Amino acid sequence: MRAVLMAGGSGTRLRPLTCDLPKPMVPILNRPIAEHIINLLKRHHITEVIATLHYLPDVIRDYFHDGSDFGVQMTYAVEEDQPLGTAGCVKNIAELLDRTFLVISGDSITDFDLKAAIHFHKRRHSKATIILTRVPNPIEFGVVITDEEDRISRFLEKPSTSEIFSDTVNTGTYILEPEVLDYLPAGQESDFSKDLFPLLLNKGIPMYGYIAEGYWCDVGHLDAYREAQYDGLYSKVKLDFAYEERSAKARGNRIWVGQNTYIDPSAEIEAPVLIGNNCRIGPRVQIEAGTIIGDNVTIGADASLKRPIIWNGAIVGEEAHLSACVIARGTRVDRRAHVLEAAVVGSLSTVGEESLISPGVRVWPSKQIESGATLNINLIWGQTAHRNLFGQRGVSGLANIDITPEFAVKLGAAYGSTLKPGSQVAVSRDQRSISRMVSRSMIAGMMSVGVNIQNLEATSIPIARTLIPTLSVAGGIHIRIHPDRADHILIEFLDGKGINISKAQEKKIEGAYFKEDLRRAQIHEIGNMAYPSQVMDIYSTSFEKHLNVEAIRCSNSKVVIDYVYAVSGAVLPQLLAKFGCDAVVLNASLNQTAVSIAEREALLHQLGHVVEALKATFGVQVSANGEQMILVDESGMPIRGEMLTALMVDMMLTANPRSTVVVPVHASSAVEQIARRHDGRVVRTKANPSALMEASQNHPNVVLGGSGEMGFIFPQLHPGFDAMFCIAKLIEMLTIQERSLGSIRESMPRVAHKTTSVRCPWTVKGALMRHLVETHSTDSLELVDGVKICHRFNDSWVLILPDAGEPMVHIFANSNEREWVDETLREYRARVQNFVDDQQGLEAVVDI
Repeated sequence: MRAVLMAGGSGTRLRPLTCDLPKPMVPILNRPIAEHIINLLKRHHITEVIATLHYLPDVIRDYFHDGSDFGVQMTYAVEEDQPLGTAGCVKNIAELLDRTFLVISGDSITDFDLKAAIHFHKRRHSKATIILTRVPNPIEFGVVITDEEDRISRFLEKPSTSEIFSDTVNTGTYILEPEVLDYLPAGQESDFSKDLFPLLLNKGIPMYGYIAEGYWCDVGHLDAYREAQYDGLYSKVKLDFAYEERSAKARGNRIWVGQNTYIDPSAEIEAPVLIGNNCRIGPRVQIEAGTIIGDNVTIGADASLKRPIIWNGAIVGEEAHLSACVIARGTRVDRRAHVLEAAVVGSLSTVGEESLISPGVRVWPSKQIESGATLNINLIWGQTAHRNLFGQRGVSGLANIDITPEFAVKLGAAYGSTLKPGSQVAVSRDQRSISRMVSRSMIAGMMSVGVNIQNLEATSIPIARTLIPTLSVAGGIHIRIHPDRADHILIEFLDGKGINISKAQEKKIEGAYFKEDLRRAQIHEIGNMAYPSQVMDIYSTSFEKHLNVEAIRCSNSKVVIDYVYAVSGAVLPQLLAKFGCDAVVLNASLNQTAVSIAEREALLHQLGHVVEALKATFGVQVSANGEQMILVDESGMPIRGEMLTALMVDMMLTANPRSTVVVPVHASSAVEQIARRHDGRVVRTKANPSALMEASQNHPNVVLGGSGEMGFIFPQLHPGFDAMFCIAKLIEMLTIQERSLGSIRESMPRVAHKTTSVRCPWTVKGALMRHLVETHSTDSLELVDGVKICHRFNDSWVLILPDAGEPMVHIFANSNEREWVDETLREYRARVQNFVDDQQGLEAVVDI
């Protein structure tokens, strides 16, 4: 007799295990389901097997080849274009089925007596026999009702509770005569249960149900997969084990261990347990009953295994804890990581040190869970699960991949749960559709925990910061395309003053998010939403209050503003028009896709030509939703970065001698040289926006904060960065000081300032900083942010600054002497790289 093995299923409900593996190849007791089925067929002397394939067919063909290694003869029929259904794929090979044949599903585990079923089929002279079994809860299966002679009288496909008239269900195994295939159309999708069998029933074709004794499990979802593994290990089903049973140091008497496997004498094993070939079980490992370990697996010292299912090639680090989870092929679980009940980690993934995967969470293949991360949602689309939500500036991630609607709802609920019920939060965004989607999702999350919303809708962030203190809100959220990464979303959280929230508040939000400590409001407590009026009037009044409007009116300035297709209905030209300024606007329409760096540079070049042609006072390219800018002087030359920082400091201290400016720790020493010219004071802060905003508010007599890279803060206006106000202030100061941008540029100190970056794993950053502190004189160190080594001549220093959001460190070198900068940058890049290499080599030795 021939058997048709239906092995074309993709196993959607078994993902992530079936992302790179067809369902019949998912292992049970370290052997594919399909191999267990072939062993069953072989026990009943069925050795001619035709496998119908569709999803990842080469995986099955490459494993079984012609079947000779498994004691059968294998042939294959591949559905190339589209799946033909359970019956259609068999109809497709009808010419190979010229006598009674058996059809068996490739995704079930069973030990039925097939010989008895075949005998029943022949004795009844049946044309189609369905092998049935009794199950406690038939709701998920197709119920088959038979009469007293075992003839099928009715089908119920996945019945409701009120329709359960029998507990006998279709197991997907059939014994058929070739002529029944004549009732099926060729080349069309058709199903045995939905199409062929009801048709045979209506035509009165003899069709019987054989109720089989024995074990049967439809491995259709992850719970059933684990159940089948444990049932096989506890011998509830008769399966052929891949390894011999042997005695070992185990509590109990059933342990199967493969060849060339080493188990440390101090390891504790409670039977039954299955351990594959070429495994290494380290000292003091505890393995509880029910654990299944594949081939070529390494278990580190002091690991705790409580009934996990570990596939081939996995590595489990020291003191790791695995509880009733599934760890797929080639995955690495690092030291002290925890993977909890019913979690599934896809193949070739990495679970970082001391990270935790919560119960039931699924991780798709080739993902990375960072050290210390807590993962309590499925990781499907992104590459990495981070240990922190917040980076250098708010929460950011790939649009609609990391930052999804469901993520935003949960983040909004986590933030709202850190506030008192009934609190008010202002929400604003840029004008792009993706930001609108994320904004609405976060609003839904906040309202679900009883937070009321003041919805500012599409509003630039400087305007939002101005409004927040006037609205009596507990805080604010602004959502926009990331200023530096066009495919990323940036979500910033603001306090009641409009300043980015503190690190302590960020930790509270992260705690609520990762621990899922989310408040649930009752129906009458759900938050409300309001839309504040006169938004522009409030900003405009504050804008005018802090400018010398008369000087601007008398300036006769002409300014060219490039909005880089990031805004519609630009605000600044309207404000400047009130002061009699001529503003020429470029690219003020809205593109849903942010322009690339190359496109931005081309537009900047174009802006220079327009400024020169129009004989404008200056040009400006505005970005980051109104926060950042690049200037273009009257000759069309761009002014940005450290030069822009120095220029703004010079203009503000010329207008306000003996005042204070606040800059990030890595800004060039040109700032101090300019400050000395004007008896000014420089305050350096950590290299993040929140630190700049807080210092600008908290230090006395501050007239300017920020940098050319981040934007500029005018503390008297509002606590954040504001390119719009900066442009108006420039017009005012150029008029009063009777200078041009070109002339100011020429008067700037000549300082060499360069930077480079080196990749540095998270686990090495702390050791690197400690090493730098220990290997340099205390007198030469400044530890505002990172490690700055100062040389007391020519304002020379080198700064090694860890990146807050990436496994990187940045190295800055600054001096009046260009050669010193180049040499120092090379020296410290080599130092950092060598230290990182040494640390990683040490980690590798420890792992071994």
